[in-house]
Amino acid sequence: MEQPQHATAKADEALLAELGYKQEFKRAFTPLEVFGIAFSIIGLLPSIASVLFYAVPNGGPVSMVWGWAVASLFILCVGMSMAELGSAAPTSGGLYFWTHSLSSPRCRNLLAWIVGYSNTIGTIASVASIDWGCAVQVMAAVSIGSGQTFTATSAQTFGVYVAIVLSHAVICCLGTAVLARLQTVYVVLNVCLCFAVIIGLPAATPKANMNSASYAFGNFTNLNGWPNGYAFILSFLAPSWTIASFDSSVHISEESSNAATAVPWAIVSAIGIAGILGWAINVSITFCMGTDVNSLLSSPIGQPMAQIFFNSFGQTGTLALWSFVVLVQYMMGSSMVLASSRQTFAFARDGALPFSSYLYRMNSFTKTPVNTVWFVAVFSILLGVLSFAGTQAINAIFSLSVTALYIAYSIPIVARFAFKNNFKPGPFDLGIFSLPVAVISVSYMLIINIVFFFPTTPQTDVANMNYTVVVLFGILFLSIMWYYCPVYGGVYWFTGPVSNLGKVSEESTSSIRGSSVEKNVRVDIGESVGA
Repeated sequence: MEQPQHATAKADEALLAELGYKQEFKRAFTPLEVFGIAFSIIGLLPSIASVLFYAVPNGGPVSMVWGWAVASLFILCVGMSMAELGSAAPTSGGLYFWTHSLSSPRCRNLLAWIVGYSNTIGTIASVASIDWGCAVQVMAAVSIGSGQTFTATSAQTFGVYVAIVLSHAVICCLGTAVLARLQTVYVVLNVCLCFAVIIGLPAATPKANMNSASYAFGNFTNLNGWPNGYAFILSFLAPSWTIASFDSSVHISEESSNAATAVPWAIVSAIGIAGILGWAINVSITFCMGTDVNSLLSSPIGQPMAQIFFNSFGQTGTLALWSFVVLVQYMMGSSMVLASSRQTFAFARDGALPFSSYLYRMNSFTKTPVNTVWFVAVFSILLGVLSFAGTQAINAIFSLSVTALYIAYSIPIVARFAFKNNFKPGPFDLGIFSLPVAVISVSYMLIINIVFFFPTTPQTDVANMNYTVVVLFGILFLSIMWYYCPVYGGVYWFTGPVSNLGKVSEESTSSIRGSSVEKNVRVDIGESVGA
C-alpha cells in the first residue's frame, strides 16, 4: 500500500509537470512551515517597530488602531486573490507564470517580463528594508545600553547592515530541510514576542504614561501637514509594509508538500493572524505610549518603539525584550532572502535575467540555488548604499518593497478577468466572490501605489522628496529597455515560462491556460537562453 506522504509527493510532482517543470527541489516544507515562511517574513512586532514612524505622525493612535484594521481587511482581499492563483498553479515563478498563462498572446510576453522584474525588484527591496530595519534596531540597542549617549552614523549602520545581509546569505545556502525546520522556530518566537508585548507592556507601563481609552482609540495627531483624510491613508504604509511579501509562500511552492492546498492557506492564514495580532499590538502601544508624540519621534535612541519600551520597562527590561525584537527581525530577513532567491531562480530558469545561465544552477551538495542567494545579497547591499543619500532615500526602499510588489500582484489578478482564458481553480476557490474580491484588491493596490509616491509633507525640498517613483520606474525603465534592446533584447527570444522537461504535451501545458489561448512553445532552458 502506497504511503500517503509518497502519494502526495507524486501528486505534487505531477502537477508541477503539468505546469511544464521537473522537480528539482526537495519538498521538505510541511504546510505549517509554508505558513511559517509567510508569517515569519511578516514579523509583526519588529515590523511594526520598523515602520511606526509612518503611523505616529500621520494620525497617531487613530491611524495605528483603525488604520491598521482598515488596511488589514484590504490586504486580506489581496491575499485571497493571490491564494486562488497560487492554488491553481503552485510554481516558484508564481506571478509572472500566472500572468503569461492568463494574458492575451499579443501582450503576455511583455506583461510576464514586467511582472517578473517587478516581483524580483520587490523581493530584493524587501530584503533590503527588513535588514536595514534590523541594523537600525541593533544600533538602537547600543544606544539604550549606552544610556542614550551613542548615536549611530550612516556608515556604522550600513556596516551592520552588510554583516546582516551576508550572514543571511550563508544561512540560505543551507539545505532545504534545515531551512524548512527553521520556520517553525520563527513562528513560535514571533507569537511569543507578540503576546509578551500585548500583555507585558500594559502591565509594566507607569500610570503616568498610560492613556485613556478615548485617547488610545480616538486621538488623531497630524504632524506632517497633509489633510487629515490623506494623512490617515498615508499611515497605511505601516500595515502594508508589515503584512507584505506573502507571495513568499508561492516562491517555495516547489519545495512544499501538498502545495496546491498548503500555499493558498498559508497566505490567507498568515495575513489573517497578522491582522488580528497586529491590531492587538497597536492597541497595547496606544494605551502605553504617553501623549508626547514628538518625543518619541525625536528620541536619541532613533526608534519610536524602543523609546516606548524604555519608558515602560526601563533600560534592563528594554534591552532584554529588544534583543528578541532584533532576533525576530533577523529571522524575517533570513526568510525573505530565501523567498527572493527562489523567485530569482525561477525567473533565471526561464532565461529572463542577465546571466541566467549562471544563476540557474542548483548546488550539487546543498541542492539549493546558491548562486541566486548571493545575487540577492549583493543587490540588497547595493540598495543599502542609498542610505548615504539621506533618510528619504532609504525610506524609498521601504516604499519600493510595497509598490513594486503591488504592481506584480495586480497584473495577474487583472489578467485573469480581463483576458479570454479558461482559468481552472485549484482547491482554494472563492467562487462567485472571486471577481468582487479581485476588484477590491486591485483598487486598493492602485490607490496605495499612487499615495506612496508622494512626499512625507506637502512642503518639501530636494532632500525630503519621495524618491520611490525614481527608483521604481528607473529600474522598470531599464528592464523594458533591455526587453526592446535591438538584436539582444527579450522581445527576440523571451517566450515566457520555459519547460525544463524537454518535451511537454499540448494537453499538459493547459492546466491554467485556456484552450482559446495560443500555447507557448516550450524548449529546454539552454535553448531559450541561446535563442
